[in-house]
Amino acid sequence: MTLAKEDLDQIKNHFFEWAYQWANEAQVTIGSSRVDSDMLERMVRVEESLARQMELIRQTIKEMQLRFAQIEKRFEQIDLRFEQVEKRFEQIEKRFEQIDKRFEQVEKRLELVEKRLELVEVRLEQIDKRFEQVEKRFEQVDKRFEQIDKRFEQVDRRFEELTRRIDRFMIWSFGTTVGTGAIVLGVLRIWL
Repeated sequence: MTLAKEDLDQIKNHFFEWAYQWANEAQVTIGSSRVDSDMLERMVRVEESLARQMELIRQTIKEMQLRFAQIEKRFEQIDLRFEQVEKRFEQIEKRFEQIDKRFEQVEKRLELVEKRLELVEVRLEQIDKRFEQVEKRFEQVDKRFEQIDKRFEQVDRRFEELTRRIDRFMIWSFGTTVGTGAIVLGVLRIWL
């Protein structure tokens, strides 16, 4: 148990009173002078040892105060470090807030892109429908071309028949012309 400085001062102030009282009581009970001188020597020794102990206590108190001052400085440094760490955490929190805002912006952009993609899908569906209609029209056109091809084939057949008829007619008319010419020549030869 350590004593406070006030306690030590109080003990020092009252020590001699207590010692004299104790010595007076000892003289009454013992009554010899030798005992008194031994007691006085012992009391002086006790006083000296108490004084040494008081000095030691004062030195330890001073050392403890120095140590406490060092510990306080260390705590101040730790407090500064904690403040720096808190500032860093605040900066990190601000960065996270910025990142959150960026993510929100990205989410909004993605939503816009999704809407655009939906519009594109709708347009593509419309284009697909148009292509289907165009394909149906092409199929109808193909059918018409097939009909036209059939008609052309029929026309080709008619032209072939006509060319055959014309060829026959030409042969017949040539034959008739040649025959008539031969008859006319024959008649003219005979008449002349």
